Amino acid sequence: MPSPAAEPADIPDHPAYQQILTALADAGRPMRARDLCQALDLPILPKNTEGLRSKLKRLVSRGILVETEPGLFARPEA
Repeated sequence: MPSPAAEPADIPDHPAYQQILTALADAGRPMRARDLCQALDLPILPKNTEGLRSKLKRLVSRGILVETEPGLFARPEA
């Protein structure tokens, strides 16, 4: 499966980031860290949601994701 041409090149080199982006693309809607835990089959525990939230914030700071409202993350509109 080819990767999208518009995919930014500065995605951190860790599989979790690609899993997050894939889950968001599959959902086709903004998601919260808790929703992503469910989508990635992670237990809904504070350590998991906070870990995901920090990764989401890192992707926002790199311009890969946008935070449409506090705690709600999405891929930018193409």
